Amino acid sequence: MPFDFSTAARIRFGEGTAREVARAAAVLGRRALVVTGRSAERFAGLLDGPRFAVPDEPTIELVRRGIAFAREQKCDVVVAIGGGSAIDAGKAVAALLANSGDPLDYLEVIGRGLPLENPSAPFIAVPTTAGTGSEVTRNAVLASPEHRVKASLRSASMLPRLAVVDPELAYDLPPAVTASTGLDALTQLIEPYVSSRSNPMTDLYCVEGIRAASAALPRAYDNARDAESRRAMAWASLLGGLALANAGLGAVHGFAAPIGGMFPAPHGAVCAAILPHAMAVNIRALRSRAPQSPALSRYDEVARLLTGRPHATASDAVRFAADLCRRFEIPSLATYGIGAGDISTLAEKAARASSMQANPIVLWPGELREILTLALPATAN
Repeated sequence: MPFDFSTAARIRFGEGTAREVARAAAVLGRRALVVTGRSAERFAGLLDGPRFAVPDEPTIELVRRGIAFAREQKCDVVVAIGGGSAIDAGKAVAALLANSGDPLDYLEVIGRGLPLENPSAPFIAVPTTAGTGSEVTRNAVLASPEHRVKASLRSASMLPRLAVVDPELAYDLPPAVTASTGLDALTQLIEPYVSSRSNPMTDLYCVEGIRAASAALPRAYDNARDAESRRAMAWASLLGGLALANAGLGAVHGFAAPIGGMFPAPHGAVCAAILPHAMAVNIRALRSRAPQSPALSRYDEVARLLTGRPHATASDAVRFAADLCRRFEIPSLATYGIGAGDISTLAEKAARASSMQANPIVLWPGELREILTLALPATAN
């Protein structure tokens, strides 16, 4: 079948590549806005310029402040150095720096959904975690606390001019962050592989990435400065970003958006808590209602890639994911204040989420509620 494939204009990968960012930014503009995570000075040596910190997952209001600050500082290029939150915020600021109006004019679902009139200001993404793959995607996810939802600002012109993936930037991540972001990366390789929109090119990335992440993630969790495992996780995360941007996601991310909008729950940790349960329910639904679906054989292949066992089946993939969650002590959804009374609302919102549209089978309302019910109590982990 015909397919499309889009990504960042240029990708620079490898240890030490972050030291090239200042020179690259100078080529793209005169003054760079540096968007960072909570610690604005952590990477001060990499690039000069006014700094804008993103302490939590980005909101519409934070992006408004970022745009105003960038214009006040006369910035014409944006560099985001941090996790997915910093990169999404930087991506949104770069897009709206070159366009008039408010973020709500362009946001999906809760906004007007207008197309961007002008290409984004030049944008460079430098991830410091191996998780979101946002450095090679065309959207920025923003939270709207008043709507209790997350929505995307999306345009092909939002793809970064340059993605710099330097595994050394993740050397000091604490184990809990390594675990949650790493399981998010793994999810973003599994979901595009079984997606209804998968294609031969994304399949290549998913197979390589799943194999790399399954071996490297436990080692990176045990030893933050293990160079080989950090390199493999940075590689797997990049491949996941390339895959999801072109093949879509599935049920895990379908739930992650409404949960993140309604509760103070980190995206990666939510994905990790849901992953084994969404896989199990998907597999059962496919066996029951679509036994000829190619997604079933793909889940078997996921199991072989995760376990390294040539005769592993889909159920082994579920067990592998559940075992990783137990080993990494991934918190249950109840940790974030989610209760049984929220399950129906979250299931209804997840069914309408854009990520759910690429799930390999349309899940019934009861199946969606079951996924949350399994992920909710501490005993589910």
